[in-house]
Amino acid sequence: MTDVPYPAAAARPAIPARLWLGLAVMLIGPFMTVMDVMIVNVAIPGIRRGLGASFAEVELVVAGYGLAYAVALITGGRLGDLFGRRRMFIAGLAGFTVTSACCGLAPTAETLILARLLQGGAAAVLFPQVFALIRVTFVEPRARATAFAALGVVLGLASITGQVLGGVLVAADLWALGWRPIFLVNIPIGLLATLAAARLIPADEVSAGQRLDGAGVALSALGLGLLLYPLIEGREAGWPAWSLAMLGAAVPVLAVFARHQHRKSRRQASPLLQTRLFRDRTFTIGVLLALVFYSTLNSLYLAFAFLAQSGLGRSPLAAGLAFSPAGIVFMAASIAAGRIAPERRRMVLAAGAAISAAGQFAAAVTALLAVPLQVEDLIPALMLLGLGQGLLLTPLLNTVLGGIRDGDIGSASGMLSTMQQVGGAFGVAVVGILFAAVLDRARAAGAGEAVAYARAFAAAAGFGGLGSLVTLGLLFALPQIAPRGG
Repeated sequence: MTDVPYPAAAARPAIPARLWLGLAVMLIGPFMTVMDVMIVNVAIPGIRRGLGASFAEVELVVAGYGLAYAVALITGGRLGDLFGRRRMFIAGLAGFTVTSACCGLAPTAETLILARLLQGGAAAVLFPQVFALIRVTFVEPRARATAFAALGVVLGLASITGQVLGGVLVAADLWALGWRPIFLVNIPIGLLATLAAARLIPADEVSAGQRLDGAGVALSALGLGLLLYPLIEGREAGWPAWSLAMLGAAVPVLAVFARHQHRKSRRQASPLLQTRLFRDRTFTIGVLLALVFYSTLNSLYLAFAFLAQSGLGRSPLAAGLAFSPAGIVFMAASIAAGRIAPERRRMVLAAGAAISAAGQFAAAVTALLAVPLQVEDLIPALMLLGLGQGLLLTPLLNTVLGGIRDGDIGSASGMLSTMQQVGGAFGVAVVGILFAAVLDRARAAGAGEAVAYARAFAAAAGFGGLGSLVTLGLLFALPQIAPRGG
């Protein structure tokens, strides 16, 4: 591939201010969906007390959202291709706002679980539209890179805000509502964003003459449900026979889904997932990268929360504040990565993966050698990790989606988002097993709780470091990015 010189700054077309305002509205969606994951984790004890819920029920409050979200992402992305990304973004945002109100007003644990399932489904309609809208709205490569960098900033900010705001709202007990404001806070934000979206986000073209693949929707939902539910719930249940049976059944169901989609793609019969996407080497490697990278992301956050709160006795708010410097570095690195010329993007991605691995290994070593360990001892390593992840995450999204044709961008966004969720669930399951095994072994050897949790965290961070090295290896399989590859 011949590299074309990148146009000078003066020659690049000016981006209308209206598009940047539209981007700000788009980014409210992922901010709310990610914040909602973090904010609920902080409020779980209050929910359990307030509704008299069992441990199994509060687990479903958390897991139900993630499960419904992951299962419906491919379908949500395809809906954007068929009916318009702006239209489906508005529909998903309105649905998320309504279901947030249902969560905040839920009178029983059962109704809260149902509302969370519906909220996850709304998030699945909303989230992939943001990837697709950025891709089709910002056609100039530098502007698109800036937009994806802004997405990275918002994701980092949402993670920090969720942990801190959740602790503040629960502690404040506004109007004696206890945990309910963590959901109700979404209502004014969602209403304003829904009204603004129709005015500020430009309309997009839709694929004419196509319809939703109902059989594909059913097969993908069944296969992903069989895969993800045991990954999310199996470890806590002790990996009973049903969890292993579901994992086994997921393989043939997903194989049938893949064959069904390939046949429909060859006939041009409106498949849910266009399989010609996988002829694009960048997209195929990108999907694998998302799977591996996200297996290290969520799992380390979970291990840190266990260490800080259960091992070192910090409050959820204190634990969130200790992690916030890493989030700030992540946001700054995302901004810097958005300014990198496309032809240098693969080098930045590789640097991000290498720095992420260094940060995770440094966290593991610190946890083992610092005696007595304090949460603050881990901040430098976590900041190094935030730097690497910021350099990796948003340029990766831009790289993977940059070359996808407009008619398939929703489907591609849904697939990429799904792999992020599958990778996250897989990583949490594996690290959960590893964390529990090392913790039990340390306790059996007579170690105190702080030391036992530190060793378990070190094992989880080591897993993350190895995953980052695998990510680094996969990056070298990406095709060279030409300057106009955007």
